[in-house]
Amino acid sequence: MDLAERLLKGEKRAVARLITMAENHDSEAIEILKKLYKKTGNAHVIGITGPPGAGKSTLTDKLVKALRKEGKRVGIIAVDPTSPFTGGSILGDRVRMNELSMDSGVFIRSMGTRGHLGGLSKATAAAVKILDIYGAEYIFIETVGVGQSEVDIAKNADTTLMVMVPGLGDDIQAIKAGIMEIGDVFAVNKADRDGAKRTATEIEMMLDFNKSDWRPPVQKVIAVENKGIDELLAHIKEHMNHLRETGKLEKKRTENSKLEIVDLIQQKLMNMILDQSSKEEMVNQLAKDVALRKSDPYSAAEIVLEKIKKA
Repeated sequence: MDLAERLLKGEKRAVARLITMAENHDSEAIEILKKLYKKTGNAHVIGITGPPGAGKSTLTDKLVKALRKEGKRVGIIAVDPTSPFTGGSILGDRVRMNELSMDSGVFIRSMGTRGHLGGLSKATAAAVKILDIYGAEYIFIETVGVGQSEVDIAKNADTTLMVMVPGLGDDIQAIKAGIMEIGDVFAVNKADRDGAKRTATEIEMMLDFNKSDWRPPVQKVIAVENKGIDELLAHIKEHMNHLRETGKLEKKRTENSKLEIVDLIQQKLMNMILDQSSKEEMVNQLAKDVALRKSDPYSAAEIVLEKIKKA
């Protein structure tokens, strides 16, 4: 049985091997993703970001356990949390998710950023596809921390959960940095601490400026005590339902597919594609085709490059 067949049968070892191959830019992994791309698009991809120390890993652990009670298969991508702010290690995440690592219905993978400027590894998008094909119904991407470059999470997730915490002073800084815009759902973790109510109120005040038909809910939680988790999970599901019912899911995925195609092209010939403004319309059509599973992002990128070569 080849690797693709093993992945389709839900074999965890095939998932692990393919993600490693994708991280190493192995051409065989790309060919498998091209072949199986039409099998993707079924999972609800949830990005979790927030300042170091906000308790993202503990929160992820509790949310996944709640989904496991529903019998859902879950994938977790924990981007290497080694941070210039905390010096934290991936081992910390592993300890917090130790029980999940023993769960046959959960696949956990740690990924290093490998110098990528954004908050996510360059191979993160490929890993999401692999887990989607594997059959994960929910895929969590936990980022390193929070910063302006980490808006990358919004390019990979259907729902972005912004985790805030009272007492770190990050709330005001986050507002200044403009990252409030990427949150679809907000969690104020460690809500038993002084200042939690004020942090939630500040977020609500900022959201008053939101003109979208989706007002991000703000949920106070105490992850370590499993308080507020069910309510938070309900908000996350409500956001996905909103995207589906309003047609925004297709629009969002089309836009994200476009960004991914462009990123793939930029890896090879960024300057050329930026200079070829006449190709923009073609990229838009390709992005739509990729989102509708008529094509895949790798083939789409190759089509654009071929056009450039012939220009």
